[in-house]
Amino acid sequence: MAEKSLNVKKRELSTKGAVNELRRNKNIPGIFYSTDHEPVPIYVHETELNPLVFTSEKQLINLDIDGEQQVRCFIKDLQWDPVTDKVIHFDLEGVKVGHAIKFEAPVNIIGTAPGVKEGGKLQVHLHKLDIEVLPRHMPEQLDVDISNLHPGDAVHVKELNYENVKLLNPTDAIVVSVSKLHTETADEASGDADLLAGDEPKEPEVISKGKAEE
Repeated sequence: MAEKSLNVKKRELSTKGAVNELRRNKNIPGIFYSTDHEPVPIYVHETELNPLVFTSEKQLINLDIDGEQQVRCFIKDLQWDPVTDKVIHFDLEGVKVGHAIKFEAPVNIIGTAPGVKEGGKLQVHLHKLDIEVLPRHMPEQLDVDISNLHPGDAVHVKELNYENVKLLNPTDAIVVSVSKLHTETADEASGDADLLAGDEPKEPEVISKGKAEE
C-alpha cells in the first residue's frame, strides 16, 4: 500500500458564496473525520489533491493540517462536478494503528470466461466491494477470477476469500456472471415451423341463394 503526503489548511464552515470563492481560486473544500476529534473543515489546492484522486492505487495519506496536526487517513468520499468532472468536495477519514477501517475496494476481473467464447455475455454486477480491513492490509484492488465461468454461471460474494480482508456485501450478491445462451422452447420451435410451412388455404363455403332464403 502506497503512502502519500498532503498538506491542507483549516477553513471555517462558511456560506455557499465563500465555498464558491474557494473553488474559483482552484481550491477544493473538504472535511477530515476522526473518531478522536470533531470533524475539521479543510481545503487544499486542486493540484495537491488531484494526484491522489486520479490514480488506480489505494493510498494511505500522511495528512498535515496547518502544520499543527499530523495524522494518517484515506480518501473516504469524493463529490464531482457533473459538467466538468472536477472534484468539488472531498472527505478524509482518519485511521488508527490496530483499528479496522471500512471502505470500497475496486474489483479487478482476471482470466477469460469460456462462456463468452460459447456465446454468453459477461456481466459485471459489482465494480466495487465493501470491505473491513486493518490499514496495513488495505488492498489496491480485489481480483475475481472468471476462467471457470460458462453460460449461466456466476461468482457470488460468498465464493470469494481474501487474506486479512472481511467482505461486507450480502453473501448471495452476484459479482460477475455470464448470461445464458438463448434456446427456443418446443412451443416456439413448433410455432416457427408452422409459420414457415404455412397452412393450406381452405376453400370458402359457398351457400346457394335458394338455401339462404329458406
